[in-house]
Amino acid sequence: MTLLKRILRCVRETTSLGLHLRASVDLFVMAYSDADWACCPDTRRSTSSFYVFLGESLVSWSSKQQPAVSRSSAKAEYQAVENAAGECIWLRYLLDELHCAISKATVAYWDSVSAVCMSCNPIHHKHTKHIELDIHFVR
Repeated sequence: MTLLKRILRCVRETTSLGLHLRASVDLFVMAYSDADWACCPDTRRSTSSFYVFLGESLVSWSSKQQPAVSRSSAKAEYQAVENAAGECIWLRYLLDELHCAISKATVAYWDSVSAVCMSCNPIHHKHTKHIELDIHFVR
């Protein structure tokens, strides 16, 4: 109940703020993702979040606990960017169905140095078989 009151108080104090959708000549899909590794003190599950932009407008976002405990921060980061990539793919298919094709590649940003190194260097893949599908999907 305390958490609900806190959320309602936050909403009441920020009614003048909002999401602004702007028209853009140059359409592109861009995503940002992040994960907070083992942040839950009870279950040690990670929280992952992502934000997807179409041009300059925020069109999709998510923040939720991951379904399983990640054994490394890189795995948690990869699961977060995998969720963002899946959302970007869905958005591109939706825009294609609406006959609004996007010619530029989707760009995803995340801040894990170890996850970036694993995606760029295929030699490390034999040491990371437990997240091999995530790496393949993101690449």
